[in-house]
Amino acid sequence: MALLAVGCVAQPTAGTPPAPAFNATDTAWIQLMIPMDERALLLAEPAPSRKGDPALAALAARTGQRLREDLVRLRGLLELSGIPDTRPHEGHDMPGMVSLDTLKRAGTATGRAFDRILTDALRAHLTQSRMLCASEHTQGQAGKAKEEAAAIARSTAEQISWLDELRPAEPAASGGATPATVP
Repeated sequence: MALLAVGCVAQPTAGTPPAPAFNATDTAWIQLMIPMDERALLLAEPAPSRKGDPALAALAARTGQRLREDLVRLRGLLELSGIPDTRPHEGHDMPGMVSLDTLKRAGTATGRAFDRILTDALRAHLTQSRMLCASEHTQGQAGKAKEEAAAIARSTAEQISWLDELRPAEPAASGGATPATVP
């Protein structure tokens, strides 16, 4: 339902109806997770070269590898669903999605400044991904999509734990953006 609440409704094109096993939540979840993971990957990949905390760079490398693996499976699910890759979320900045501004700031940052950008954006991405996966798991219909959502949720929980070990979450400053919640 959270996916539908943010206007994420899959839009099939004429002649390509979704496979009957995939409902609107399934396809909306897939179409949202792909660009979210792509953006997070753009932030995680340069971490080892940014002269920051080596342990955080190693976490970013592991996260990047998981994102690449998730993207392969998500694109496979999209193809299986019969929904074309129309990129309905292209250019959007949504809760948990690494923003273009964040990528721009990260592109010039090194050391502790980069680590801070990476930590904040990665934590928001992982937290939102886990919530979206919970919505897919409860509201989705396609067994394969629900299984993938459960797997991604487990993976993100593990990555959040690793991140918390390296950089415990700090209280949000008043007026800051918070991830959308699942009803």
